[in-house]
Amino acid sequence: MAQSLVKNYVHIIFSTKYRNDFIDENIEYELFAYIASICKDFDSPALKIGGTENHIHILCALSRKIALMKLIQEIKAHSSKWIKTKGKRYENFFWQDGYGAFSVSQNHIFATINYIKNQKEHHQNQTFKTELINILDQYKIDYDEKYLWD
Repeated sequence: MAQSLVKNYVHIIFSTKYRNDFIDENIEYELFAYIASICKDFDSPALKIGGTENHIHILCALSRKIALMKLIQEIKAHSSKWIKTKGKRYENFFWQDGYGAFSVSQNHIFATINYIKNQKEHHQNQTFKTELINILDQYKIDYDEKYLWD
């Protein structure tokens, strides 16, 4: 084949360090827009970004030109530096070290967008810990729970 044809949708999840509540209403819209611009800069357009005070979800179309790990590293590094410029309240902001990333089929794009869009409502009844463990179980990912929360 003379060309590379790729369409990989990825649902990325990561939290603030120690799940501290930094992503408040004063910053979330601007933060999500900034992260969307980072995704676009790396040819991995975000279809939806959402979350709560202590974690985010990103659904993007991963570029064939960048490794997933590199994209997440760039998102975290740039957004962390950016948010620290937004005032004293954010000067100690950090993302957690790890992340979750899950492939999404074309048939589940709209369901995933709706899931991300409704994060605030969703987390009125479920903690981030329960949510992440359910997703890991759904994808049949082996994990050691003691390493999920460091």
